[in-house]
Amino acid sequence: MTPDIVVFDIGGVLIDWQPHLAWADEMDASEAHDFMDRIAFDKLNLACDAGATFALAASRIANPEDAARLGRYVARYQHTVPAKIAGTWDILYALKDAGTSVHAITNWSAETWPEGCKAHPELLEVFDTTVVSGEVGVIKPSTEIYALLCHRADVAPERCVFIDDGLHNCLGARAAGMDAIHFKGPDALRKDLSARSLL
Repeated sequence: MTPDIVVFDIGGVLIDWQPHLAWADEMDASEAHDFMDRIAFDKLNLACDAGATFALAASRIANPEDAARLGRYVARYQHTVPAKIAGTWDILYALKDAGTSVHAITNWSAETWPEGCKAHPELLEVFDTTVVSGEVGVIKPSTEIYALLCHRADVAPERCVFIDDGLHNCLGARAAGMDAIHFKGPDALRKDLSARSLL
């Protein structure tokens, strides 16, 4: 079956996410990255994407100053999503203009998702169906989250092509029965979608 439905990841595909910018007023980029490495931010953030709270994550940090700093992350979240990836938005709107159904699956905390939507309100408007991992307690690349999108959108996975900047998430989508495109930039994406007769 040729896919006729497009499912987007959001961070790194449609929105530029730079978490170190949450602390730009108190640390330079190098200091912020050192802090994030020190607290294993990537692992803590992934746990929050799966449903944990940042308060819980902060409570697991032994250093009180570092814990307090992470505790301020949600309130500062809008600073971390400063820009859209314009070329991908052009593609998304071209798909919609052509009548293609467009959905989203994102690994995103239930606490920071509303903040991201305040920064980029279009995220609440452009997708027919959106599955946010932190709201459902399941993260990519678990096949369960792709199946949930198909259930909510009432579509077969074979009809979907999923776009993600993480190869592991593309493999999860394929395991769930979807086609998948590993995002490497808007120009390459346009070619990949054209090859599938979607653009």
